[in-house]
Amino acid sequence: MFVKLPYDKNTIEVDIPEENLEGFLEPIKVAPKDKPENIIKAALEKPISSKPLMEIIKPGEKVAIVTSDITRPCPSKIMLPPILEALEKTGVSRENITIVFALGSHRPHTEEEKRYLVGNYIFENYRCIDHDPNDCVPLGKTSRGTPIEIFRPVVEANRRICLGNIEFHYFAGYSGGAKAIFPGVSTPQAIQANHSMMLDSNAKTGKANGNPVREDLEEVGRTLRIDFILNTILSAKKEILYAVAGHYIEAHRAGCKILDSIGKVPIEKEADIVIVSAGGYPKDINVYQAQKALDNAAHAVRSGGIIIWIASCKEGFGSKVFEEWLKDATCPQDLLKKVEKSFQLGGHKAAAIAMVSKKASIWMVSDLPEEIVKLFFATPFNKLDKAIHKALLKLGKDSRILVMPVGGSTLPEIRA
Repeated sequence: MFVKLPYDKNTIEVDIPEENLEGFLEPIKVAPKDKPENIIKAALEKPISSKPLMEIIKPGEKVAIVTSDITRPCPSKIMLPPILEALEKTGVSRENITIVFALGSHRPHTEEEKRYLVGNYIFENYRCIDHDPNDCVPLGKTSRGTPIEIFRPVVEANRRICLGNIEFHYFAGYSGGAKAIFPGVSTPQAIQANHSMMLDSNAKTGKANGNPVREDLEEVGRTLRIDFILNTILSAKKEILYAVAGHYIEAHRAGCKILDSIGKVPIEKEADIVIVSAGGYPKDINVYQAQKALDNAAHAVRSGGIIIWIASCKEGFGSKVFEEWLKDATCPQDLLKKVEKSFQLGGHKAAAIAMVSKKASIWMVSDLPEEIVKLFFATPFNKLDKAIHKALLKLGKDSRILVMPVGGSTLPEIRA
């Protein structure tokens, strides 16, 4: 059977033997029920556990709108116009509006990338800036001891609006909601303190309530008010399927339930071989981002099986610390011992890959040099068909194959 899988801004096509193909694991195919602008408008008109935006914002107030960076598929250029229109109607001048790109621990944007994210008109008529981790204000600590350090323009604003899209996250449970503020516009030290809780057994994909990482980051909203959120749920083609708006926790949880109904996919049993695509650009822009798909694939493969991981990663590692940890390790166990002894942001990604490699072999099809792929204890391949052929030779001609075309958006769950 010929299968097309997302890869960078294109696809990879491969012929998988039908007798081996167990099936496809992907989100339920849902077609958009309306134009994206109308979906956004409907969410804004019926906010969850919140007044409408126009009843919250007062004339003359300074407003910070925090949105996602280039590594996320958040459709900012579609989400922003109705919000900016509402602000204008309330009497907020353009000079009092700042659009902040939440970099988290990622690299700064080029001007071209900023224009791409918000569109030329917004970029040229509003203040659009990257978050600067060197210009953050200390605001105390959470109940778990995490320092609350937030980008100054966000702190100094009278109102804060968070944009994002809700996806599965391998230790925060889900993306979206308060995550735009923290870790979105915080410091490396604060992010590291929060992310160190990923080692807790309750810090896992698809779990929000009771997840220490998620609950810790949401505490920031008690210290620094988050006035309103607008989050989307996207299709594999990056189309807006649903949107939720309103209270930063209640609206977020409503969006998580929608995502669960689409993206949690039951399976009868784990497969011998899982072929997983990170989902194409920007999900496979670097190893740091593409890792999320690998983590989800681990839920679908048997112990001792093989994950064939498809991700361009044309920008390399995506984190200097991540790269350094991998270069210093001689085996996966080194990384697991290191993260338990001394958690470090960036290194946590290396440890996450090491966790997967304990369960299954990782084979990778990418644009990375072979010596780089080997650093994270994966076997490099330049052709997908060659990887599949060798996997069947190694595990047996009767091996069962599951395919995950958009691994970052698909969470396999063993049927009870």
